[in-house]
Amino acid sequence: MRLLLVEDDDHVAAALSAVLARHGLAVVHARSGEEALKALLPDDAEPFSVVLLDLGLPDQDGFEVCGRIRKLCATPVIMVTARSDVRSRIHGLNLGADDYVVKPYDTGELLARIHAVSRRTVSPADRGGDQPDEESGADDALRLGAVTVELPTRQVSVDGATVPLTRKEFDLLALLAQRPGVVFRREQIISEVWRTSWEGTGRTLEVHIASLRAKLRMPALIETVRGVGYRLVVPAAPVRPAAPAS
Repeated sequence: MRLLLVEDDDHVAAALSAVLARHGLAVVHARSGEEALKALLPDDAEPFSVVLLDLGLPDQDGFEVCGRIRKLCATPVIMVTARSDVRSRIHGLNLGADDYVVKPYDTGELLARIHAVSRRTVSPADRGGDQPDEESGADDALRLGAVTVELPTRQVSVDGATVPLTRKEFDLLALLAQRPGVVFRREQIISEVWRTSWEGTGRTLEVHIASLRAKLRMPALIETVRGVGYRLVVPAAPVRPAAPAS
C-alpha cells in the first residue's frame, strides 16, 4: 500500500514513516500543501491508497488542501491534527475527509483507520476482476452473527429473512457494520450518511438508530456510547447445552 504523508515537521514525519514502513506501507513525504497536490497528480507511479493530512502546514491550511484534493481525486484522506474541537472535526468531514484523528494518537488505532478507509474504496477490479464471482460476492457480504449485510445489492437479512430498510437506514447500518466494535462519533455519522453537519440533525440520527434496532429485532446490536456516538456489537454465538450423558 502506498501512502502520502503530508507533514511539515521532519522529525514527526520521520518517526511516523518508520512505523508505517515496518507495517508494509510505502510512505511518500510531502512537507507542504503544494507538494502534496503535485504528488497526487496522475503519473506512471502506483496511485496512493491513503493521504495522512496534517492541518498546520506552512503554505496553506490543511482544510484548504483537503478541499483541493477532493477536486483532484477520490483518494481517501485522514486528517491527523492536534485540533480536537468538534467544529474542526465537523468541518473536516464535511470537506470530504474520510476520517479525523486527534494527536496524540495510538499508532495501532491509526493503522487500523488507514486500512479501514482503504478497504472502503477498493473496487471490484482491485479485488481480482470486474465481474463478481461466487468468491468475491462472499467478500462483499458482511456477516455479523445472525445479520448479513450485502453491500452490492443493499440487502439486509436476519437468520436468512430479508429485512426491508430505507436508503438511509441501510447506509447507517453499512457504515457501522464495516468496522464492528469501533465507536463512530455522532458528527462523523451525520457527515458520512447525511452529508451535512451535526447542527439540527441529531434527532434524525436517533430516530434512524431506533428504527434499525426495531426492524432488526436486535436492540443490543447497536450500542450507544454515551456522550460520543454509536458502535455495532456483534452478538456472541449462543452456547449450546451439553448433550446429556447416556
